[in-house]
Amino acid sequence: MKVLEDLGKGTTDVLEYAGGLTELGGETLSFIAKARIRLRETVIQSYLLGVQSLIIVLLTSLFTGMVFSLESAAQAVRYGVGNLVGGAVAYTSVRELGPMLSAVVVAGRVGAAIAAELGSMVITEQIEALQSLGLAPARFLVVPRLLALVVMLPLLAIFADVVSIVGGMWIAQTYAHISYETFLSSVRQTIGFDDVTRGLIKSVVFGIIIALIGSYQGLRTRGGAAGVGVSTTGAVVISIILIFISNFVLSYILFGGATG
Repeated sequence: MKVLEDLGKGTTDVLEYAGGLTELGGETLSFIAKARIRLRETVIQSYLLGVQSLIIVLLTSLFTGMVFSLESAAQAVRYGVGNLVGGAVAYTSVRELGPMLSAVVVAGRVGAAIAAELGSMVITEQIEALQSLGLAPARFLVVPRLLALVVMLPLLAIFADVVSIVGGMWIAQTYAHISYETFLSSVRQTIGFDDVTRGLIKSVVFGIIIALIGSYQGLRTRGGAAGVGVSTTGAVVISIILIFISNFVLSYILFGGATG
């Protein structure tokens, strides 16, 4: 019976969480649809959440592209298919690694920051002060962060794609003596504009996930400073799990029927 009770409680908690998250998302989207947007705050959040995440995204993508190229270039040359290395690096970067790695890195940095900031506001009763003034927390706090990530995460993914390919190209030339011309020719033949576009669609979805999870975790913070820590950890873990799940679903929808 204890197992059934735990299962029932877990199911209830999941449904309750999903319902609260959906309600927050619906409220936020309604403000966006009505153009009730704080433009100045959105620009500030774009800088804080997007621009300040650029360096860590670039470093992560650079070394990922270099490692992938390092492990594939030598084998490709050995089997006489060195002209395919550029396409392989670009293919994985644009479709998967660029959008997903950027999202995971941003979730770790930004998701935690959003949850901690809003959680601290809950603990210090600033949220209640907003509500007492008739101001909706979703409009003043969630909308700017959501819009900032929806705009900035695709831009970060583009930078990640470029840096990953450049890093892979340098390693391929240095380690396996594959010329830059051969590498870039393979890139052009393998990926197209539609691949880039679909990757950016993924980034938009990931941005929504990070913003909503971070905000919801922060707004439901309870229990003082310890509660802020719990909310922050939960924001990162749940965001990353949902990013991986949605990445699979989106890959199946966007690329499932593609032949490459």
